[in-house]
Order: sequence, then structure tokens, then C-alpha cells
Amino acid sequence: MVSRKALKALANTEMSLFAQDMNLTYLWVFNGEGSWLGADAEGRDDLQLLAGAAAERAVAIKKEVLRSRRPARFEIAIATQGVMRWFDIRVQPDIDDDGSVIGVVGASSEITDQKRREETLKTLLRELSHRSKNLLAIIQSLASQTARHSVSVPEFLVRFRGRIQSLSSSQDIVTDADWRGADLVSLVTMQVERYAPDGMEQIEFRGADVYLSPTASLHVGLALHELAVNAASYGSLSVPGGRVAIVADFREVDGETLLVLSWQESAGPRVRPEHDARFGTSTLERIVPNAVGGEARLEYRPEGISYTLTIPETQYEVIAPEIATSSAG
Repeated sequence: MVSRKALKALANTEMSLFAQDMNLTYLWVFNGEGSWLGADAEGRDDLQLLAGAAAERAVAIKKEVLRSRRPARFEIAIATQGVMRWFDIRVQPDIDDDGSVIGVVGASSEITDQKRREETLKTLLRELSHRSKNLLAIIQSLASQTARHSVSVPEFLVRFRGRIQSLSSSQDIVTDADWRGADLVSLVTMQVERYAPDGMEQIEFRGADVYLSPTASLHVGLALHELAVNAASYGSLSVPGGRVAIVADFREVDGETLLVLSWQESAGPRVRPEHDARFGTSTLERIVPNAVGGEARLEYRPEGISYTLTIPETQYEVIAPEIATSSAG
């Protein structure tokens, strides 16, 4: 039997001790209150205390311990008041002075919190795997699209590195927000400001700030990157005084509230009707809208590039319905 000091120490833990005879009837239970080994366990067996598969498994394992004289360890799950609880059970043969097996002795400790942590970790790992596969698919698509419109390896490397950097920047925002997504204002600042000679002094943002879903965050970030790179190379951000207006508004269509994100350049070089095929039109007109489940329109207006992207309400949530940031404000 366990010493008195040991029992006193165990009384302050969640561990229960027990002994069963050769018929697996409980002879005594210590510290069983609150577990599946309650005060009424003595004189009963596992088939009476447990239900279904848990009872059958416990009996089968303990019979094998009696037969083999080897210890065993197993886990059981028990539903208590609609809540699943897990217990770790260790059993070994109870051998008397003449070497005969007279039953089993064991210990039971609750591991419900540990199991919940394990399930949370598994869920997070599955989510990470899913997101990693999505990110790899985006990178593969970008690599193919970039290669298709690059005339040399150095050009491909420059354009592809820029797009990967864009993805990385958006991913940082998403990760910092615990994978909730990214707010639109942060995306605009992160993706556009670096290409404006005068920083955000040349960028005007009006309308709503929203949290975009992780998928929408990465793709809207890519769209902003493509527009900003083109504006810095050929458009309004390539000359002093050039401006970009970014507006986030809402539109009701068939009972759904769509987010309408628009980009309009002004005070830059006059835009010619013909355009460089290497400009990321595939990204802007196909990859991004397809990824977010919306629609896009890219126009080469004389006063500057215009781009509009509609995003369904499943891809965003409103943070602030109306904000404005600009050099004038």
C-alpha cells in the first residue's frame, strides 16, 4: 500500500490510485473524487463505471496485464455532462509475497487540457499546411506569368523578386494579425509608399478601412504592387507632383455589399493607348479578381492608369466606415 505521506501528497493532485482483484472489481480507490473513479467505484468494475468502447478497452487491457504480468498504459475518453474528458491510465500486476498475481494496481490522471492543446496544435499545423500550399500556388502562378512576359533572365529576376517581396510584405501583416488578415490602409502604405518619391504625400486614400481575408490580403497586395511599380516607372509616381488616389467604397449588388477598390493616377505623363505587355495585366485582370471571387477593370486613360477591383463581402470586414489620408489632410 502507498505510504501515508505519499497519499497526502497525491491528495493535492489530479491523480487517482486504485486496486482491482482478479475479477477486476475495484477493491479501493484513492483520490478518485472528480474523476471517473468516484466514491461509488469500490465493489464495482469497469463495465459498470464506463460506457461502450472505453469500458471494453479498459477490461481487455487489464486482462492482458493479468495474463502477461506486464504493465500497460492507455488512454480513455469519457463524456461527462456533454464535455469530453481524457484520462491517462497506467496499470501493473499486483503480485503478493509468493509471486502470485492477485489483481492489478494503477493510477489515473486527467489529460484533458493536454489533449485540447494537441488538437489546437494539429489544427494550426493543418491550417499552416493549407496556407503554405496556397502560397506556393500563388508563387508558381507568378513565376509563370512573369516568365511569359520577360524578355531576358535579368528582367525576369528583377520583376519576380519584386513580386515575391510584395507577397512577403503582405504576409508579414497577415501573420502579425494572427492570420486574421490585413487592414487595407496598412497594405496601401506597405505596398505603395516605397515607390512614391515623396512617400505618402503623393498618395491619397479615401473611404473605408477594412480587414481583408488572408487570401484577399495577399492578392490585393500584389495588385497594389503591380500598380505602384508601373506608376513609379511610367506613370504618375515617375514625375514630381504626380498623384495617386485610392478609394475604398461599397456597392450593393443583388443584396450583397461589395467592396469597390479603385486606383486612379493623375498629374503624370500622358498615357498612350498602347501599353507595355510586360505590365502585370494578367495579375491585375485575371489572377487577383479570380482569387478573391470578384471582378476587375483596367483602363488606360489619358490622365493616368485607372483600376477598379470589386471584392465580395465574404473577403472583408469593416474596421472604419469612412477615413481619409492625404497630403492635404
